[in-house]
Amino acid sequence: MSPQAPTPQAPTLQEQTSAPERAAESTGGPEDPRWARPALWALLAVTAVLYLWDLSASKYANQFYSAAVQAGSVSWKAFFFGSSDAANAITVDKPPASLWPMELSVRLFGLSSWAILVPEALMGVATVGVLHAAVRRRFGAVAGLLSAGALAITPVAALMFRFNNPDALLCLLMVCAVACVLRALEAGRTKWLVLAGVCFGLGFLTKTLQAWLILPALAVVYACCAPVRLRRRLGQLLLAGLALVVTGGWWVAIVELLPASARPYVGGSQTNSFLELTFGYNGFGRIDGNERGSVGGGHGGHGGHGGAGGHGGGWGETGLTRLFSPDMGGQISWLLPAALILLVVAVCVLWRARRAGAAEQADQAEQAAQRAEFLVWGGALLMTFTIFSFMSGIFHQYYNIALSPYLAAVVGMGSVLVWRRGGWLARIVPAVVVAVTAVWSYVLLDRSPQWLPWLRWTVLALGLPAALGLLLSAGAAARDGRVPGRGAGSTRRRAGVVAGVAVGLGVATALAGPLAYTLDTVNTAKGGSIVTAGPAVRGGRGFPGGGHGRMFRRGGNKAGMPRGGVAGGMRGMGGLLDGASVSGAAERLVERNADKYTWAAAAVGSQNAASYQLATQKPVMAIGGFNGSDPSPTLAQFQRFVADGKIHYFVAGKRPGGGFRGAPAGFGQQGPAARISAWIEKNFQQVTVAGATFYDLTQRKGQRRE
Repeated sequence: MSPQAPTPQAPTLQEQTSAPERAAESTGGPEDPRWARPALWALLAVTAVLYLWDLSASKYANQFYSAAVQAGSVSWKAFFFGSSDAANAITVDKPPASLWPMELSVRLFGLSSWAILVPEALMGVATVGVLHAAVRRRFGAVAGLLSAGALAITPVAALMFRFNNPDALLCLLMVCAVACVLRALEAGRTKWLVLAGVCFGLGFLTKTLQAWLILPALAVVYACCAPVRLRRRLGQLLLAGLALVVTGGWWVAIVELLPASARPYVGGSQTNSFLELTFGYNGFGRIDGNERGSVGGGHGGHGGHGGAGGHGGGWGETGLTRLFSPDMGGQISWLLPAALILLVVAVCVLWRARRAGAAEQADQAEQAAQRAEFLVWGGALLMTFTIFSFMSGIFHQYYNIALSPYLAAVVGMGSVLVWRRGGWLARIVPAVVVAVTAVWSYVLLDRSPQWLPWLRWTVLALGLPAALGLLLSAGAAARDGRVPGRGAGSTRRRAGVVAGVAVGLGVATALAGPLAYTLDTVNTAKGGSIVTAGPAVRGGRGFPGGGHGRMFRRGGNKAGMPRGGVAGGMRGMGGLLDGASVSGAAERLVERNADKYTWAAAAVGSQNAASYQLATQKPVMAIGGFNGSDPSPTLAQFQRFVADGKIHYFVAGKRPGGGFRGAPAGFGQQGPAARISAWIEKNFQQVTVAGATFYDLTQRKGQRRE
């Protein structure tokens, strides 16, 4: 048999576009309106001001990560492993990539709130810029600006781009990954797909498996839609997978192959294994709720099992309405109904055009490119939405930042696509979207009835007439088309004016609620392990997973804690979630002769240790890691450290119900932290300074102080 001739491939959109046109697409040149580039720079400038405004008010924000940043700024070993302290007792419970930009900043500018948080804010501005570029390339300047603006004022995005959790870097990397996949789809270019793999690998080094939530959707879309032969597509995906493994796996290989004695304990794991941490506590445990070592016990995750019947244990009800609930709705869902409506309409419209066939090949290619872009952004949106809705393990409100760029992109693209289609589609669908968004904004704002009570009525009063105006303009345009004559042009003009005013009101009312939430977030200092955007809401949960973070009054001590106490929110689990306020006297005590010891002090739980480490800038051992539940160090190891004179003080403190912070409720009294606490209480002298209790590990009970 003679070899079969290869099937001819239709020219790609890239091949059909001239070089000057491609250059314009890439740089925002002649094809964009004259106002487009100034508008983009203005948006980025406003975003920068928004994310940098009064940034230092949050002090060290999440001290758990700030202490690791301090450690990495003075120890390259701590920098590499992501250790909680410069003496490298234990790591944070995440890979270290998100710490590296902050640690380099602190090495350059010294330890301060600004040095830690400014890199996060700049990541936010970069994310907005990359999203704009990715959307504008196919759908134009208006869609790019709408998407970028919607992302910039999403409350949970504004929260996390002003905070030092890993989510800021992860969000930036995921938007870059999607942008690279879209570039690869244009002409089947391998390099862009490999760059996407690099982004996913770096995302893994930022927050492990969460970075791969959208990976299946993007891989399927590329395998089905890329304008090259199937064999080439599969080969490209394999190369991208290799790039992912290399980029994300080199650090894991080093950690796993090094002897345990040559590196710090892997925080968050129960067996000192990063792979166990990845696939257990930080991996599938988040899906099924079986998280060993988390707050509240070994099997249910931070608060118990996520069992059947739509329950997520202590993390709220699971199901399709989860992200619309009082806890989650104000963080992310303002434009979520609009995004889902526009996604369905856009895919249906583009699929109908595909089946009907276009008259020109270029039109077909453009339809295919737009359809693929909706499938990419929409697939990422639906994949993330579904997993977040049904996961039974630990789920904090701020995780929803992962959803924000996909949602914003679909809203921007869908709005412009529908409007450009003209006819009834350009009026009826926007009218429905505006009405639904206005009503949903009213519901969200009504959950905080004492906060800006006028706003919810204003949104409703302007949003519903805007929707009606869009419908009326559609009816006028239809009548104008059916009844030709001298008055037809004026009718069309009046309909255009009505439509323009309605669109302006619709956009304003759609963005008013999230903007108000974001401004409230920017003007409220946040700290601790669990933070949320916006005001307190009616019907929200307390810990686990609830509350609205720790809201500080202005001012604070050297440890980054507020003077005057907590203005709102909660203090959780005996300090395991938000650390302690360190007095000047306690700080001086821990600093005394600290350079003679490997660790100036030890405390149960990373937040407790972080408070003293940030106040003194001396290594403080976090017994048991973040939750105080990791088996590191064991009692025998701790006793050897004390015998060798490596630890000066033990920071004690009472928890609700009595006992040490070393034995928080839910872990029983037999864990390493509880045994260490009991041994210290029995054998060493107690020292009380400014209401804080310490044990001097160089002075046994009954021993005369030298």
